[in-house]
Amino acid sequence: MTVREIRLYGDPVLRTPCEEIGEIDEGIRSLVADLIETVEVPGRAGVAAPQIGVGLRAFSYNVDGQIGAILNPRIVEVRGEPVPTGEGCLSVPDLWHDALRHPYARVEGIDVDGNPVTLEGEGLFAQMLQHETDHLDGMVYLQRLTREERGVAMRKVRESSWF
Repeated sequence: MTVREIRLYGDPVLRTPCEEIGEIDEGIRSLVADLIETVEVPGRAGVAAPQIGVGLRAFSYNVDGQIGAILNPRIVEVRGEPVPTGEGCLSVPDLWHDALRHPYARVEGIDVDGNPVTLEGEGLFAQMLQHETDHLDGMVYLQRLTREERGVAMRKVRESSWF
């Protein structure tokens, strides 16, 4: 198990839709272990595989004492009108903007043993489910901002020391 380096905005892996995971072998088990170890760093709510350079549909989460991972997740339900929700991203350090998120979300996928998994929640957990699933679809939260807010955010990205 290893805490993996987070890829930063501009890295093509963050804008590429991820492949489904087929056979669950030792490589996938190792990926999941690394995702969990990486999300356990304080202040992290979720880490998607592309954020550590792997183009596969998997993410880990660490919200309100719930820590785990899911493979091949798909959002199957959202409820409520999207509302501006303060959000940041490990791949876009030092920025915080209001992204439009539904107050409830449910995803379905599998665990490392191939068993069905359903994750659902409201508030921060719903936000994390949507944020991490977006990563797997090649989307960074900046794309969820209003046009004006995205312009401000992109200016900050271009001016940042890490870009």
